[in-house]
Amino acid sequence: MNTIKPGSTVTVKVIKTPTASAAAKTIVRVLSKDPAAQKENLRLAQVRARRYRPRIRGGRLYGGQLVKQHRLKGSQGESGTILATVDVIRDLNSVRRFVEIETA
Repeated sequence: MNTIKPGSTVTVKVIKTPTASAAAKTIVRVLSKDPAAQKENLRLAQVRARRYRPRIRGGRLYGGQLVKQHRLKGSQGESGTILATVDVIRDLNSVRRFVEIETA
């Protein structure tokens, strides 16, 4: 873990399902920085925006929002290539039991 330099590119792979929900959230937050995951989240946001058809009721928009679909769960086998910044390295250090980290 100490060999990772800030600004380098790393590949993160989940090798074990996290036992705590906080660890799963941290893994999802880190893996969400992958450009492919960001592109998928943007696509899903556009789909939600396309299907959002509110109507006026009582002088304001009524109809609620569509629920976001979370593609990343932090489960075993998920992987991503991300830029290692200081905050990412700190997050990876906290969940190092569940992930395998390789420099890309």
